[in-house]
Amino acid sequence: MTTLTVLGVLTGAALAGCGGASPAPTPTPGAPTPAAPEKPPTMAPGPAGRTPVFERRPTGGGAAGRPAEKVVALTFDADMTADQGPRAASGERFDNPELVALLRRLKVPSTVFMTGRWAEEYPAQAKAIGTDPMFEIANHSYSHYAFSSPCYGLPVVGKAAMAREVERAFSAFRKAGARNVVPYFRFPGGCYDDTALRALGPANVTAVQWDVVSGDAFATDADAVAEQVLDGVRPGSLVVMHCTRSAAPVTEAAVRRIVPELRERGYRFVKVSELMEDRRPGRGPERP
Repeated sequence: MTTLTVLGVLTGAALAGCGGASPAPTPTPGAPTPAAPEKPPTMAPGPAGRTPVFERRPTGGGAAGRPAEKVVALTFDADMTADQGPRAASGERFDNPELVALLRRLKVPSTVFMTGRWAEEYPAQAKAIGTDPMFEIANHSYSHYAFSSPCYGLPVVGKAAMAREVERAFSAFRKAGARNVVPYFRFPGGCYDDTALRALGPANVTAVQWDVVSGDAFATDADAVAEQVLDGVRPGSLVVMHCTRSAAPVTEAAVRRIVPELRERGYRFVKVSELMEDRRPGRGPERP
């Protein structure tokens, strides 16, 4: 895992996320409903209380040589920086309700890494996502400023303010009325260092990165995005994507291809909370 995997994802202006203003639909009778764990699994802190980092489900140690379970997590970053209010006020859309509606129709459990600033801009959409059992909301900081430097031109959060950035985002989710919130955190731009891992220790979160970068940011070719994901996914993979009309305009079209093709290959879609569970015999997820 390296910050190079997000090259092209950010160009100094933060990407922006997903939404759906309509309330979550009533589940179809007989249709499977993704169940959120009562206490989402987390990883134990690292040395000296450092925040642990999760990238994908380990595939080794299968019972009796059985192949790894073919599960994959699609994650969507809802990026909005603290200073992008004027752009939203002028009409730029930092949401993509069509993509969220597609995920619902296709019954794809997903994790949305949301900034607190996004939740404040679109509180009804944050609530709709955060009360739909198909989704879970994870933390992407409040401001979408960088936690290490350099990081694609983003402003940098001071060490003393890092844990507060996380807490402030969780507070924005609660204020919006979101309930399906998990103790996971994604560094803006994927940028972090040892100082950031130490500083976030008091926030009691597991940092979640990825092993498959979709390349959807600023992309104009949906098939190229789909091919990059389809070529990269392995059992236990975690894919980073974006849901925004302004900075990732072809993600919905890419998902229309990605989902059926991965299902044809035998993959099952899960949220990060399920991907993080260790299903090897004799072991269970570490919980707080």
